[in-house]
Amino acid sequence: MSATTLPPKSKRGGRKRAALTGRAPADTPGSIWNYLFLALILIFSAFPLYWMLVIATSTDAALAKLPPQVVPGGELLTNLREVFSLQDVYFVQSLANSAIVSSVVTVSVLFFCSLAGFAFAKLRFRGRNALMVVVILTLTVPNQLGVVALYIVMGKIGWNGTLLAVIVPGLVSAFGVFYMRQFTLEAVPDELVEAARIDGATTMRIYVSVVLPAVRPALAVLGLLTFVGTWNDFQWPLITLNGTDYPTSMVAISDLASGNYVLYRRVLAGALVATIPLLIMLFIGGRQIVRGIMEGAVKS
Repeated sequence: MSATTLPPKSKRGGRKRAALTGRAPADTPGSIWNYLFLALILIFSAFPLYWMLVIATSTDAALAKLPPQVVPGGELLTNLREVFSLQDVYFVQSLANSAIVSSVVTVSVLFFCSLAGFAFAKLRFRGRNALMVVVILTLTVPNQLGVVALYIVMGKIGWNGTLLAVIVPGLVSAFGVFYMRQFTLEAVPDELVEAARIDGATTMRIYVSVVLPAVRPALAVLGLLTFVGTWNDFQWPLITLNGTDYPTSMVAISDLASGNYVLYRRVLAGALVATIPLLIMLFIGGRQIVRGIMEGAVKS
């Protein structure tokens, strides 16, 4: 083959490096239609948040106008003052309760699911595959089917109406066990585990020193998903905490929306405050989510 038929050296080198690293070549930008499609998705995804901001910063008179107001107003502080001053909603306490519940559940899920995922992926014990099938089958059962039984159990224990009724059922997640098992299978080579055993490391030492550093991206993804899911959980906290002094933020927002006459500026002002912690966490950990998903999808 003549030299004129070969691509430039820089391009050949870039494509070779791309093939080795699994990344797309740097000289293949997306078309204008790709960017247009992504921009439309961004607009549709962000519009509910923007509309919530518009309502939360408006007055009742502005909300009654036709056509409706489409720019934020200047009444956000007034609406928030009304929300925080309501005596029967406990909105400040609900935010603290949500933070406690979400933090405890997230830490517990990360520990138990990573430990169980390591056991299912790298340890050999009788009934391992059968137990994993049972874990996967629990994912097919809707949560609504177990609400009545869970409420009865919590009532017999005496936990209904307390934060323990919301925390304890979420201490471990079947999805988290399955996800961590799949990630550990690819991220932790068997040879590395065997080498640690030859060096005299115990199972817990292998878990702490070998497994946890390797599955850190997956822990970040699972932690963010668990925190967001627990913070946004509404059905079970509404059932067990409604009418008590320990509501979560979602229950408090539902209390704002109850009654014969709903002030939507109050409801969405409270929803805006409850959404800010999630936006901050997603903004900080968004890159970790993408990294963890990509590393879990690409086999070594």
